Amino acid sequence: MSGMASDPHPATDSLAARWNALLLRCGAGVDPEPYGRALLKRWAEPQRRYHTTGHLLAVLDHVDALAGHAEDPDAVRLAAWFHDAVYRPDRSENEERSAQLAVRALTEAGLPAERVERVARLVRLTTGHDPEPGDRDGEVLCDADLAVLGGAPEAYAAYAAAVREEYAFVPDEDFRAGRAAVLRQLLALPALYRTEPGRARFDAAARANLADELTRLGG
Repeated sequence: MSGMASDPHPATDSLAARWNALLLRCGAGVDPEPYGRALLKRWAEPQRRYHTTGHLLAVLDHVDALAGHAEDPDAVRLAAWFHDAVYRPDRSENEERSAQLAVRALTEAGLPAERVERVARLVRLTTGHDPEPGDRDGEVLCDADLAVLGGAPEAYAAYAAAVREEYAFVPDEDFRAGRAAVLRQLLALPALYRTEPGRARFDAAARANLADELTRLGG
């Protein structure tokens, strides 16, 4: 991961091209462009500060980097597109609603039911980022989604600030308590990163970043 924070709103043309190629490669029986346009519109909603098209692009790039570990890299890429497609900071069912959106959209686009269900399962995994041992696709998606934790300190600080902005409606004391609980939950996972490249690249920096933020939160 670069030491610089990613652009929260990168140009969408390249993302749209990647979506179109992916869906056609996966056997879509319809024009993929309207589906991609609808997804990118979701990723650009005004309540988002971290969970933006910039995050989507970063996750897709990390999935590509880790694709050799996956059993079905294109299913992981599809799951990356949908994993935060529904995002409301004031609600707790975002991952489930994102999975349901994936099922509706990909079924309508004509993808095989087995792959659709595989994608939905992967999206739901991002609720806790705790794939079962041997779940190679889940390991790649979760590592890609959590790669931001292992960035350089200034990139991590930008990420943490953007998350705080998404929860601007939450009073400081409540946010600090809730955020500290999330960080402790991450640190309590059997492993933060499940792929060998993910561990080598991100684990040490992520643990240092999480510990530093916990200290700042008073946790």
